[in-house]
Parts: sequence; structure tokens; C-alpha cells
Amino acid sequence: MENVNNGTDAIYSLDERINIFKAIPFGLQHILAMFVANITPIIIVAGVCGLTAQDTAMVIQSAMIIAGIGTFIQLFPIWRIGSKLPIVMGISFTFVSLACVIGSKYGYGVILGAVLIGGIVEGILGLFAKYWIKIVAPIVAAAVVTAIGFSLLSVGAASFGGGTGAEDFGSAQNWILGTVTLAGCLIFNIFAKGYLKQLSVLFGLVLGYILALFMGVVDFSAFNDVQIIALPHLLPFNPEFNASAIIGFILIFLVSATETIGDTSAIASSGLGRDVTEKETSGSIACDGFVSSISSLFGCLPITSFSQNVGLVAMTKVVNRYAIATGAGIMVLAGFFPAIGALLATLPNAVLGGCTIMMFGTIVVSGLQMIGKCGFTQRNITISALSLSVGLGFTQCPEIFGIFPDIVKTVFAENCVAVVFVSAILLNLFLPKNMETGRNDDKPQGISQ
Repeated sequence: MENVNNGTDAIYSLDERINIFKAIPFGLQHILAMFVANITPIIIVAGVCGLTAQDTAMVIQSAMIIAGIGTFIQLFPIWRIGSKLPIVMGISFTFVSLACVIGSKYGYGVILGAVLIGGIVEGILGLFAKYWIKIVAPIVAAAVVTAIGFSLLSVGAASFGGGTGAEDFGSAQNWILGTVTLAGCLIFNIFAKGYLKQLSVLFGLVLGYILALFMGVVDFSAFNDVQIIALPHLLPFNPEFNASAIIGFILIFLVSATETIGDTSAIASSGLGRDVTEKETSGSIACDGFVSSISSLFGCLPITSFSQNVGLVAMTKVVNRYAIATGAGIMVLAGFFPAIGALLATLPNAVLGGCTIMMFGTIVVSGLQMIGKCGFTQRNITISALSLSVGLGFTQCPEIFGIFPDIVKTVFAENCVAVVFVSAILLNLFLPKNMETGRNDDKPQGISQ
């Protein structure tokens, strides 16, 4: 039987057992970092599809349980499904645009049918990743990680301002909350000692929350009519199968897989100081896909690795699977005990933004470090520079995709990660392998074995 390590070094070890009382704060920190982002896609899509408040609450409840289960599987794989890396799972924003289009036209059941089939396709692709993953060279993964970081900066800024669409967006109170939270994170990180230093995000969130309470801006409406305990509903909506919806979702699942590859690479690089392995990438993608299919059976949207939490790992270097598993347990409990989820839902956006803006910047730096590790050859500079320029530049003026079919616009017009991935893959395939000499006889690098 394994011994539990009560020391502080265990939090920096992937597999060492850790005292649960030391583990809980690190797990809670991860949940607070992703909670709002986990339920926001559901709120958006449910509104477009015309779901009732009761149905929306039921789907949110399922989302917490599914996110917890998905995280457990990533941490502790089942067969070849899961990466055994400190990856936190949640409901994906990547599918929101397409889900809104499909849901408004065909209804919520068609979305669930497409998620069920698309998830199975991504899961199978993950299991057989060794046959195609070599085209994702280290420089491609590095460019994708950098793009993920850049794409999230606006998300962090929007939260800092009070949340997209908020009536008081950019108000003085939101500036105060975000700034105090960010300052709290930095000050705690500077003055805290030992392993406590890695709880700077949690400290900032608590400090910001207390300030929000004194300012009277915490919304407790989530506690209205909350149940003490609630069980998830299997097949609360009947899945319906529409060919065009299924094709569209399969394409977005491929985009989601590219983000997962980037997240998995970033976790290994920034958290463990090494390259990701083929087995880890394969298991991570398979988990994304198959758990997404399970998610649809509980009336929920697709699930994926959360870049917010990749940034948290990069920032704190806390990679212990057992510590992060406590966060997965909290998510499952929040699903069965709605009051826990209701409490987490009261966290103001500006407080969350004060912490995430730093975390997202850390992902950008991790991507740049990965590019540097690949080497600044003329070929690598061309691949990273051009793919990032096209991906970040074109998606900032999505009208440029106006001549393309709707499905292309849905997948690429506002998704810089997808454009960067496709551009980097094509450049990696067609550029001479040794541009300095003009030779083309070097073998491309792949993800490490």
C-alpha cells in the first residue's frame, strides 16, 4: 500500500500520494478558475434553443458531474482512454457557435445526436492517433499552444471588465475588483513561503470575493429554490440525428482535438518540463471524444481540456494528480448537491478575470518557450510566424472568410486556434525540411514516443 506524503514536495510530483487536507486547496483553486467557463456555454446554447429555466438548471447540474468524471478519467485512465496528466475537463466553448446555429434551426435534440456521433469519431481518432499524430511536429504543437494563449487573453479581459454583455462592463467597481484580485495574487506569490506560494490564485479569488461582498455586488439569486440533493437525468432529451449537423460537429470535434493536442503539449512542457508522449496525446484525445458522447446522454454539450487550468499548472507547477482529483470530486459533489454549485456560481466575473488574465498570459509564454525549444531555424521561424500571423490576423477580421461556405466560416472565421493549426500543418508538410541549405531530406520530427 502506498504511503501518503505529508511533505510539501508531493504537490510537484505527478504520482505521489498527498494528504487530502493539503490537496483540497489546490483542487478547489482549479475549480474556481474554470467554474464560470464550464457553465457559460450551456447558458448561451440553452437560451438560443429556448430551454426552460428548469431544463437549463438540470443541464448545468449534469455539466458539473460530467466535468468531474472526465477529469478523473484524464488523471486515472481507463484502458487507453485518458492521459494520466493533470488535465481538468469542462464544457467546450469551441462548439458554441455551431450549436447555436444548429439548435435554433433544428432544436436541442439534434445537437445532442451530433455530439453523440461526433464524440465517438474523435474518440476513435484518439485511440489510433499513432497513425497520424506524427504530422503534428513539435513546432506545430508550439504554435497551437501560443495561439491558445493569445485566444484566451480577450476572455480574461472580458471577465476583468465584468463579463461579456454585462450592463456595468468596464465600470469602476469591476476595475477595482479585478485590480485588487490581481494584486492579491501577485503579493501573495511574492511573500508566501513554501508550497503556500502556489495558492496565490486561490488567495486572490478569496480576497476579491470578500471585497465583492463588502461592495454588495455578489449575486445570490442562484440559491433561489435550490434543492438539497438532485440526481442527474439519463436521456432527458431525445437525441435526433441530422446528417448536416453531424458533419458540422465532426469538423468542430477535429478542431477541438487540435486544441487538446496543444493543451496536452503545454501541460507536459510547462508542468513536467518534458515533451508530451504519443500515448499521453492519444489518451487525452480519446477521453475528450468518448466522454463527450457520454455527456450527450445526460443532455449536455461536448467536454474538452480546459486551457484556463493549463495556465494554472504552468503558473504554479502543481501537477499532483491526487491534488487535482480533489477538484474533480468537488465538481461531482456540486452536481449532486446543487447548493455547492450555486455558491461557486456567485463568484463575480471581475474577480475571476483578475486571476485568469495572468494565467492566460502564462500560456502564451509557455508556447513561446516551446517555440524556442524547437530551435530558431529558418524553417521553424517561417512556420510559427506565418501560421500565427494568418491565424491571429485573419480571425480578427472574420469578414475575410465571406466567400467561403457557412461550414467553413463556422469552423474557422473566429477560431484562431483552428486556423493556426491548419496553417502550421500545411507549412510543416510542404516547406523544405532544411530551408537553410535547400535540401529536403530531413525526417520531420513528431511527438516523442
